Amino acid sequence: MYVVTGGAGFVGSNLVGALNRRGITDILVVDNLETNSAKFRNLVGRAIADYVDKRDFLGLLDTGRLGKLTAVLHQGACSDTMELDGRYMMENNYAYSKAVFDYCQGARVPLLYASSAAVYGASQEFAERPENEQPLNVYGYSKLLFDNYLRRHAGRLQAPVTGFRYFNVYGPGEAHKGRMASVARQFFLQYREEGCVRLFSGSGGYGDGEQRRDFVAVDDLTRAVLHFLDRPQGSGVFNLGSGEAASFNRVAQAVINACRDAAGEAPLDLPALVASGAVRYVDFPPGLAERYQSYTQADLAGLRLAGYDGEFMPVERGVADYVRSLLADS
Repeated sequence: MYVVTGGAGFVGSNLVGALNRRGITDILVVDNLETNSAKFRNLVGRAIADYVDKRDFLGLLDTGRLGKLTAVLHQGACSDTMELDGRYMMENNYAYSKAVFDYCQGARVPLLYASSAAVYGASQEFAERPENEQPLNVYGYSKLLFDNYLRRHAGRLQAPVTGFRYFNVYGPGEAHKGRMASVARQFFLQYREEGCVRLFSGSGGYGDGEQRRDFVAVDDLTRAVLHFLDRPQGSGVFNLGSGEAASFNRVAQAVINACRDAAGEAPLDLPALVASGAVRYVDFPPGLAERYQSYTQADLAGLRLAGYDGEFMPVERGVADYVRSLLADS
């Protein structure tokens, strides 16, 4: 049996779908629907063997009632970077992950888990090295702490453990995330509802809307994770992004032009979008500019060295595909 924690969430449900496309249905989904039951929609149409609440899962592991597991894909976490309850964050993201890790080691079960690019925080360098890890919030710190837990145990592992530092992921299955959904989804909703996309004015040495992030399509991400699921020989923590920083202007342009294409309208370049009011720039809320990550770009050297040579879509293609799926569902 495969276990996917956070399996009703964004990345988790996409991993369940990817396993289903391989013909795998012996999947136990672990999640928490108490405060966000809308996530259940991500499992509609997915084939799973069972569902367990996250609060009951660790007890089931302790009793051994689940039998022999093939692998655990641990995606469950509190991913709200604005969450201020540090105790909750540490219990949910660090202590829980340690318990899953310890079980997998004792039972010799491969573990693949979600870390985050938030561990880099204020850094301008994005290779997987301690000197680059400068989290700006307790979410990023909770992820870094678990990465370091793996590092401390790296020399005596009984089963492979692979962590992935996800950068800015976008794609189907994130509707339940609300304000934490990708900017691609937020820009789509703004354009559909208001006829324009609002971007922040310049900051950190970048012009209006020119702040850059590494945006990665969820389909590209799941392919990479399953690559390592198929090859459980090694362990480590790897960046998982596209390897290319793209401006928010590029994402907004991709969203708008995909909508225009669906309406039979010709694409527009950025100056024309700004001139027409389809792209507008707004000031940062007080205090945010000083804490804002103006640039991220995954260093993929470690991922490539570990044997993954898959390609990643540029935002123009990936975002356009995503917008088409959103339009089809609306």
